[in-house]
Amino acid sequence: MVQALKAKMKEQKGFTLIELLAVIVILGIIAAIAIPAIGNVINKSDKKAEAQTGLQIINAAKLYVANNNVDATSPVTLDYDKLSEYLDHVNVKDDNGDAYTDYSVVVEKVATTTSGKYKYTLNDYPATGTNKDESTLIEEAK
Repeated sequence: MVQALKAKMKEQKGFTLIELLAVIVILGIIAAIAIPAIGNVINKSDKKAEAQTGLQIINAAKLYVANNNVDATSPVTLDYDKLSEYLDHVNVKDDNGDAYTDYSVVVEKVATTTSGKYKYTLNDYPATGTNKDESTLIEEAK
C-alpha cells in the first residue's frame, strides 16, 4: 500500500516556475490596464457629483426667489445664510475637508424677456471654479 502511494505521488505533477511566472505577468498587465481606467471613472464621477451639488445650490436659490418674492431687476446676491434652509444634505467641503460656506448665487432678471426669467450664477464654489451659470453646471453634470 505504501509503495502504491509513493507511485501515485511520483505521477502527480504541479505547475512549473515558468507557468507561474506567466500567470503573474498576465495579471500584472491586466492590473496595469484596469487600475488607471478605474481611477478615471472615479474622477469623472466626483466631478459630476460636484456639479450636481452646484445645481442643488442653484435650485435652492430658485426656491428662495419664489418664496420671498425677490425683485431681481438689479442683480441680487444670495449667500449661504439665506440659502441654508433650502439646502438639505448639501455639504460643500474645501480642499482641506472643512465645511465651505463662502459661495453665493447671483440672481438677475434676463433683460431680453418679459416673462420673469432669471439667470442664476454660482460664485466662489470651490469644486467647479468661480462664476458658473446653470447651463454650464448642467453640461458638467452630464
